[in-house]
Order: sequence, then C-alpha cells, then structure tokens
Amino acid sequence: MKFAIVIPIGDVGEDNILISTFIIFAIFILYIFNNLTNTLCIVREIPEERQPKVFRTINVLLTILLFSSYIEILYT
Repeated sequence: MKFAIVIPIGDVGEDNILISTFIIFAIFILYIFNNLTNTLCIVREIPEERQPKVFRTINVLLTILLFSSYIEILYT
C-alpha cells in the first residue's frame, strides 16, 4: 500500500513564476552585496587573509535572510 502526502499550495504556474523571480532577485542581491563587500575591503584595507572570512560571513547571513524572506512570501 502506498501513501502520498499532498500539500495544496496554489497553482503550479504561479509557484514557478514566484520561484524564478525570487531566484533572479536573490542572485542580483548577492552580486550587489559582494560588490559592496569588495569595496569595503578595499577602502578599509582589510588584509587579504581576512577577506574570505568577511565575504563568507556576509554571504551566509544574506543567504539566510533571502531564504527566510522566500519562506515568508511563499506561505503568506
């Protein structure tokens, strides 16, 4: 006997458009923030060995923020 869990979340077409739009938005936001982080590293003269840690921290925090925003938009 097989069971399937069905979760109604609206029209599939609307979800695909929402996902596509949000992915493009997220890539754009990550690109802009990486450029701003690079400018910060240059202006503040952050040493080369510390720059990857700065980029990683900002990217992880921004990814968490974007993911939580997506979940909020999806379920409201």
